[in-house]
Amino acid sequence: MQKLDKTTTNFDAAADRKAKIFIISASIAIPIVVSILHYMPKIEAGSGSLRSFLNFLPTFNALTNATTAIVLVAAFIAIRKKQVVLHSRLMTSALIMSVLFLISYIGYHSTSNHTVFPMDNPLRTTYLIVLNSHIILSAIIVPLVLITYSRALAKRYDKHRKLARITLPIWLYVAITGVIVYLMISPYYSF
Repeated sequence: MQKLDKTTTNFDAAADRKAKIFIISASIAIPIVVSILHYMPKIEAGSGSLRSFLNFLPTFNALTNATTAIVLVAAFIAIRKKQVVLHSRLMTSALIMSVLFLISYIGYHSTSNHTVFPMDNPLRTTYLIVLNSHIILSAIIVPLVLITYSRALAKRYDKHRKLARITLPIWLYVAITGVIVYLMISPYYSF
């Protein structure tokens, strides 16, 4: 029996190391890739159906952010009602939606120049505050989500709950402000 416990402990330690390496790598790589996309020359996507598809991606991004926000609220309600399995499925769905958003965001911004909010618009300061808080918290939320999720997978529910109280409101803010940024900037897209 003791040998099984030691094997389980060794497995847990190895899994923890792999999770930490993945979380650290993703938390560093994602903001770097997004920053590089801002400055790198864009790949010309041409015209026709591919361009139409790429022009739809900002709307898709807003929809994934909106869906993520709704799913996060539903997951919060589920866990408050002690519906653990539903909560788990909803949180996995929110994570998948965020990954889809990231793939779509990278696809769009590798082929399209960023849109500038007009200097003479009276909402410019508000837009920049929302945008900058969204960007900063987007970088912060990556490790928080991954650590919180990994603690749930490892069945460390006490640590999961403690971090989830911080992660959920930030993730929800990032999802909602993503929609707000889209609604504010979309009239100025050049397509």
